[in-house]
Amino acid sequence: MSVIRRNRIAIGLAAGLAVVLGLGVWSATGSGTNSKPVAQTETDLGVLGDYGDVGQPPVLQEPAQAPETPVQQQAPETPAAQPAAQPPAAAPVSSLKLVGKPVDKMGLVVQDGDGRTMYRFDKDVPKPEGKSNCNGTCATTWPPLLSDTVPQVEGIDSKLVSLITRADGKKQVAIDGWALYAYSQDPKPGAWKGQGVGGTWFVIQPDGKRNVECLPPGVTAPAA
Repeated sequence: MSVIRRNRIAIGLAAGLAVVLGLGVWSATGSGTNSKPVAQTETDLGVLGDYGDVGQPPVLQEPAQAPETPVQQQAPETPAAQPAAQPPAAAPVSSLKLVGKPVDKMGLVVQDGDGRTMYRFDKDVPKPEGKSNCNGTCATTWPPLLSDTVPQVEGIDSKLVSLITRADGKKQVAIDGWALYAYSQDPKPGAWKGQGVGGTWFVIQPDGKRNVECLPPGVTAPAA
């Protein structure tokens, strides 16, 4: 092939390439009727790249990732409120009352709230905890002074007053360990017909000692 012919072919190819490029630009600009550029497709980029018009292949950007939501720290748990401490229950107030007082002829005696004279039994055991030996029919004649609470006192040292437990489990009031009894044969409040009965029953004084005043005939005062 001659040089002239080769030159003509090269010129023809260059002219054809120029036409193709011109058509591509004309298509990209919308033939000049649209001022907004038209996004190139992957095909367009591929065609242009084949002819070396694009220096580097297009870089595809990865989709933007949403920013990580910071983990919220949980507020420290508030400890449950503790119930307010309840004050200790007050001891029940007894409706029973004991009164130590002097009376005519007898001197110092102990009476309950109804004015009944109180007695002690010499066969009881006062110490160390106090024990009653009057049970059964004895307790019918000599009713024990029962109470679930220590009675209120007047004219008596409250430190001497206590409760002892009887054989049946009931609580009986005592002074200085000596259990207290009434006498079923006393006709009225303030009477003391039980004084000296059997040489073992005596009116009790506010200090727990036996009262040996007004002893019936034939009864001798026991040794203190």
